[in-house]
Amino acid sequence: MQKKRRRLNPFGVILVVVLVGALIYFDRTVASTIPALFVSTPTPTREPESFITDAQKLEAEGKYAQAISTYNQAVLADPRNPASYLALARLNIYTNNYAEAIKNAENALMLNNNNDTALALLGWAYGLSGDYIQAENKLNQAIEINQFNASAYAYLTEVYVYEMQAGQGVLNVFDLARDASRKAVELAPNTLDTHRSRGLLLNWTADYEEAIVEFEAAVNINPNIADLHLELGNNYRAVYEYDKAIDEYGKAVSLNPNDPTPPTLISRVYFTNGDYAKAIQYAESAIALKPEDPTLHGNLGLIFWKNKQYLDAVDELRLAVRGGTTADGVAVTGLELDYNRIGEYYQTYGLALAKTNQCGEALQIAQAIATGLRNDDVAQYNAQEVIIMCEALAKSGVADLPTATPLATEEMTLIGTITPTP
Repeated sequence: MQKKRRRLNPFGVILVVVLVGALIYFDRTVASTIPALFVSTPTPTREPESFITDAQKLEAEGKYAQAISTYNQAVLADPRNPASYLALARLNIYTNNYAEAIKNAENALMLNNNNDTALALLGWAYGLSGDYIQAENKLNQAIEINQFNASAYAYLTEVYVYEMQAGQGVLNVFDLARDASRKAVELAPNTLDTHRSRGLLLNWTADYEEAIVEFEAAVNINPNIADLHLELGNNYRAVYEYDKAIDEYGKAVSLNPNDPTPPTLISRVYFTNGDYAKAIQYAESAIALKPEDPTLHGNLGLIFWKNKQYLDAVDELRLAVRGGTTADGVAVTGLELDYNRIGEYYQTYGLALAKTNQCGEALQIAQAIATGLRNDDVAQYNAQEVIIMCEALAKSGVADLPTATPLATEEMTLIGTITPTP
């Protein structure tokens, strides 16, 4: 009655042992490498120094937009490294983004409020943005911390020049500019900052040939800054080397294609040479970049006037003087009358209105010129010429006058074309 015992299958035992061993091996070696479900896979983190290295390479190649982007990545990777902020501030200035330069210089100062390089860059950015009081204050602080900071003296020279250009500053501002420039030359005669500031001061004193030498030296050190080519072009233009001026302005266009200043300056060179077709082409390309700028419309209006396109001149100069809306619907704010180039817009506008028999408005402009520019003999002559033209129209009843352009008007439309205008 006993139940018969089944014998164990040896092959089954071996199979079980193998399976158990395989499971143990899988658990210890393979399973540990499989990421958990619904958990993000970790990625390797780049060293902050690698971003800086890449940014420096891009900067050396003149790829400033990409360099700025890469320096910003370096800041994200290591926000406590002041070198990244300083590099950004300098590149922001080179690309005319002064607000961003101020922010980055201030970030560097937050890490160390005695950083004389950060103070110098901050002062330079303030000066370029027109805040001369803050600029002088920061630059003098930088010099107090480090009296051997040649760049601070160079930037201070620039600020003094900008003050003189704006008709501001203390009585002895020129002496201050000259002393600061000499100190920069003494400390670092062959740096970009020294050559640049020295060139600006020489341009202010109308020593254009010497200024050309300084700006050529600056461009040789760094050919990738659009403003240096603009300044060099301005000084070539001042000594009537128009082909070289156009070449430098063209380089500025290639470096900063969104800036309307280079094509505007090219248009003025062609205007001076009497090549009005090319002047109009470049003036219109400048407006396409910044159609809300009334000075660009004024520039084009002057060229239309000289090319005897009187109705076109009226349209553009009206936008400059009175403001309005462009054909594309862009709003333009008119300019207040002054003794400089804006006064030229007003005078030419009045003459163009009279020439096209729009004397109601022309006489208003003539009155504004007679009152607002009473110390300018050419302006007074042109205001009187508008009145004479309109009186003649009223007497004859004709729609236009077959008279030549007055000599004074010829002179008036050339104001500011010999000496570069900032």
